[in-house]
Order: sequence, then C-alpha cells, then structure tokens
Amino acid sequence: KWRILPIGLAGSQSTLEGYAMKKCTASSSSGPEATVPDPLTELLRKGARDLIAKAVEAELEALLEDCSSLRLEDGRAAVVRNGYLPGRAVQTGIGDVEVRVPKVRDRSGSGIVFNSSLLPPYLKRAKNVEEFLPWLYLKGVSTGGYGEALHSLLGENAKGLSANTISRLKEKWTEEHQEWNRRDLSGKKYVYWWADGVYSRVRMDDKLCLLVIIGTTEKGEKELVAVEDGYRESEASWHEVLSGLRSRGLKDGPKLAVGDGSLGFWNALRKEYPECVHQRCWVHKTANVLNKVPKSLQGKMKADLHEIWMAETKEEAGKAFDRATAKYGAKYPKAIDCLTKDREELLAFYNFPAVHWVHIRTSNPVESAFSTIRLRTAKTRNCGSRATTLAMVFKLAQSAEKRWRKLKGFELLGEVVTGVIFKDGIRVSDQSDRSAA
Repeated sequence: KWRILPIGLAGSQSTLEGYAMKKCTASSSSGPEATVPDPLTELLRKGARDLIAKAVEAELEALLEDCSSLRLEDGRAAVVRNGYLPGRAVQTGIGDVEVRVPKVRDRSGSGIVFNSSLLPPYLKRAKNVEEFLPWLYLKGVSTGGYGEALHSLLGENAKGLSANTISRLKEKWTEEHQEWNRRDLSGKKYVYWWADGVYSRVRMDDKLCLLVIIGTTEKGEKELVAVEDGYRESEASWHEVLSGLRSRGLKDGPKLAVGDGSLGFWNALRKEYPECVHQRCWVHKTANVLNKVPKSLQGKMKADLHEIWMAETKEEAGKAFDRATAKYGAKYPKAIDCLTKDREELLAFYNFPAVHWVHIRTSNPVESAFSTIRLRTAKTRNCGSRATTLAMVFKLAQSAEKRWRKLKGFELLGEVVTGVIFKDGIRVSDQSDRSAA
C-alpha cells in the first residue's frame, strides 16, 4: 500500500512537487480496518481550499482598495481587517470543503461589511450538488433514499442532506417554480419559439406530459418560456399555456414557432398568436415518415428526405420533394401522405436568414435540454406529486439554460423582428412588400 505524504524538508525531490511517496506498513488486526481517506481526494480538497482562500482574499483586497480613501479624523483607515468568521463546510462533488471567510471592521460606523460573492453567507452546497438532487428525484429515488445515494458519491460527508433537508429543498423549488410561472412578461419579445411535449415515464402519470417552450430573444439568448404539465398534448392544455403567457403580458408572439406535428399546439397557437409562422420539425417528420416504410428502405428514403431540407433554395427543395413523392408514392402512400400534408410548414424556414436554418429546422433545443428526463426505461411505483415533479424538471431546465449558446447570426434577429423580407435565406433588396408581409 502506498500513501502520498507532504514533504516536510525544503529541497526534497519528488515526481509530485511538494509530495513524496512513502510505503505504509499496516499491522494486521482482527478488528475492522480504519477508514483511510483517499489521498487523491484529500489532495483535491486541499487544492480547493487554497484556491477558494486566494479568490476570497482577492475579493477582500478589492473591497479594502475601494474603501482606502475613507479615513478617520486622525488619518487612520476606516475599514480594516477583523479576523475571520467561524469556519464552515461546503458540500461539493469531492465531499465537504472547509472554508473560512474574512471579516472587516468599519470604524467609521458607515455599515460597510464584506460579503464574498464566491461564498455567500448561507451557502451550504455547491451548485453541482444542488443540480444532482432533482435528477435523483426524477430517477425515482425516494426522499429517504437520498442519503444512501449521495453517500456513495460524496462519502460520509453527505450526512447533512437528510430527508428533512431534502423535503425543505423540494418545497423551496416548488415555490420558485410557482413564482416563475407568475412572472411578468410585458417586457419580453421572442423571435423564435421551439415547442414540444416531453414524455417521461418517471414520476408522472402515463397520460401527462411536460409542455415546454424555449424562446430566443432579439439578442440571440435562449430562454425558458414555459414549463407546465398537460393532458398528453391536447389543444386545451396548450391553449392554457399560451393564454397564460398572454395574460402575463406577452402580447406579441414569435415570428416563427418550431414543433412536431401535434395538432394541439398549432391549433392553440393560431388562436392566441395567429400571425406566427409555423415550421414543422424535420427530425420528427423524418422519423414519422420512415416509420411507415420497411426497414430495408429506410436508409435510402432518409437520404432522399435529407436532400429536401438541405437544398440551397426553396425551389430546389420543392423539386426534391416532388422526386420523393413520385419515387415512393405508389408503393408507400401512407408515408408520402404523412410527408406532403405539411409541405408548406416544412419549408417555411426558407423565408428566414440562412444562418438561422440550422436552428429553426428542428426542435432540437427542447430535445437536448430535456434528454436527461425523457423516456426513462422503467416507471417507478412511488409517483411524486404534480407540483414537485414540475419543480424538479424546472430546476434541471434552469441549470441547462445557463449553458445554452447564443443563436448563430443573432445580429439578424432585429431585421426578422422588424419584418425584413428574406428569400432563400438572403435579404431581399426590394422591400416594397415589407408592410404587406
């Protein structure tokens, strides 16, 4: 057995700077072995403590520098260091990390205090741990089973996440989701929407699904617009979602909405935002069409469908459309009927900037954001409450939202909003029909 130990003497040599390899001699014992901390984990924790200490120290120095001009009548500095707050542990993915936050003393009585943005006063766990909790819930882990699941990942330092703690967090997240669903949208304007119904067999009734809308702003930033549950993907459920958005101030709908062939969403959209252009998702459409032909033919038909939506112009796409119809129509009428019924909606993206096509031909933003909770292989028996399940999904979506990238070519979104006409992805020089469009 080998263990990494700190080198106490200056000038010692080691392959790992500051550490040496020393063989451990363990005496046999009839009793249970003492738990020996993993040396690599301990090293990582020590490194984390050092980095945190340096970062907090830099924050403190910045505050002291900002306050350096504040002086007492006798010329002494008004704001000075004043020791440390009691040490505390923060739960992270490598277990508990002990941290200490310095204090300052404001001798002028102005009420200046030091609050670290890295270590807020009530921070108890790192964000990656908080993101993991709703994921466990959606996987079917009961509240009482969190301790065992987290113990295997974080070690015995996960004791603080008791069943009561988890229950309080769930209540907090439920309140956050409810508050988010009441937020004012009067100042919002979205250019594109991606909508989908996300089915999950975990902690939800088979007839319920998550109704999700993701939108992009004029600056190209993707945002969650709606996360609610509904009865399958019915028009009534989608209408409730869209009318709720309108009632909270979202008077103008998007210029283009992308979704699958679910009639419920499109019918509700026509009623609430009739001026919105419809774009069918090519991924969903391709899957639906291929499902109606033999497997031996699917590869060839998929390539033919690929030629349609990858065409440079709408005219070329139309020709590829006609070729596919003529090629497969006689033998596989159901597949071709599925394709042709949404012909105009499948080609709507040609009237928008070409640089945006990669984003607006499919509903991929919803697919990728909710892939962690979509279609689990086994349904748990202890289904959770509707509100709690929604809150957990909302928290996961919020975490994913922070990592979403801006839309390519977002500089052109302003032109889309103002009604600039595009043909085959290119801005039309003659904008005389702009007002009519």
